[in-house]
Amino acid sequence: MRVVVAALTAVVLAGCEGVAPTETTTSPPDPEAAPWTMPDVVGSTLQEAQDEIQRLTGGQLLVTDSHDATGQDRAQVLDGDWIVCTQNVAPGTRITTDTRIDFGAVKAEETCP
Repeated sequence: MRVVVAALTAVVLAGCEGVAPTETTTSPPDPEAAPWTMPDVVGSTLQEAQDEIQRLTGGQLLVTDSHDATGQDRAQVLDGDWIVCTQNVAPGTRITTDTRIDFGAVKAEETCP
């Protein structure tokens, strides 16, 4: 078995002689990338707000944060059941993939504080 492995290794290595290593290049930045303009999503469902950010950024900004605007520290599990009351980034502000977006939300049957 060792002889077979050694022979195969020798064949593979011999086949690599004279082959130039491949070059690694990085892609240029996407001209369609950031910055984008933050939309006004207050009054939307939390799901709609998240979808709008993902659509706007072409999926380059996938994660947004949210919190319970009532201060009760409830988790926003079903995003379609929560309404956005506040956004920490004002509408019209330029955003990038490094921007941390946080929405304050309440359950759909509640009023914003």
